[in-house]
Amino acid sequence: MPAAWIVAGIAASGAVALGTGRELEVNDSFYRFGRGVIGMLAGLPLVGVGVPTLASLLVPGLLVAVVTIGIGVLGGLLLARREASVSPETGILSMLAGGASILPVLAQELGADYRFVALTQYLRLLVVSMTLPLVTAFLPHPGGASPELTDSRPWFLLLLIAAVAYFGGSLARPLRIPVPSVLGPLLITVVLGLAVPQWSLLPPETFRIAAFLAIGWMCGGALSVPALRVFARQLPATVTFIVVVILACAGTAVPLAWWLDITYFEAYLATSPGALETVLALSAEGGAGPTVVAIQLLRLFTLLVVAGYLPQIIRLVRRA
Repeated sequence: MPAAWIVAGIAASGAVALGTGRELEVNDSFYRFGRGVIGMLAGLPLVGVGVPTLASLLVPGLLVAVVTIGIGVLGGLLLARREASVSPETGILSMLAGGASILPVLAQELGADYRFVALTQYLRLLVVSMTLPLVTAFLPHPGGASPELTDSRPWFLLLLIAAVAYFGGSLARPLRIPVPSVLGPLLITVVLGLAVPQWSLLPPETFRIAAFLAIGWMCGGALSVPALRVFARQLPATVTFIVVVILACAGTAVPLAWWLDITYFEAYLATSPGALETVLALSAEGGAGPTVVAIQLLRLFTLLVVAGYLPQIIRLVRRA
């Protein structure tokens, strides 16, 4: 199952919260560490793609981001207009494609209903992750060989990783960047990774499991019967949106393949609405080039900027 530890956290804590009728709060330090690890995981792929590659794909990557994020913003606003209990922030964060593990955290930071955001995001993640292997199995692959990666890092990097995850948000707060608890560790990871490329800053599996459980616990522990009723009422609209965004991304892949002279297999993976782990696995298995990772990262970065400044964006839209 995609995002298995997050789904497990939601299911376990949600069952207890619904059964007892009271919210299960996450320990602040545990959740702070988990947010930092999520930020580091989001920043690590940026280290692996060179700046020249990102720069050469900037225009097509931004166009893909505009299409996908534009559909999400429009769908979120329509959802908020249809359901009075769903705010514009909640609707948009629910419908943005990509960054499923980050958006519930951003939702809590921005005062949106992170329970609704989590349920919607992981439903989309499940659908995309299940359909990606089925669709790409029928597409011709480039057939290139994927290099094997080795991890030869010294033991003290574990302490550095833990410090970046826990203190990265506090270090980034003076910079006044949006959502420093996530973007702080992300930026520090990118800077350290580029400065010392021989260091592997990938958090160990125990850190990743703890982070995923923290996110799942935060989302599931706050579940209630009224929250589930709101989600159930919007399920047809949510499923419709998921189908629309998958078809739109598949359509965007056609001109992208022609523009960049790549296979449709690579273009389809590059424009996939989320499920980055599945995309990277299929990309490596099929011998895809760096375009897939670069396009996905450019969209993820654009999504983080839009989500971070979402309150200001909504105010501008309302004034217009």
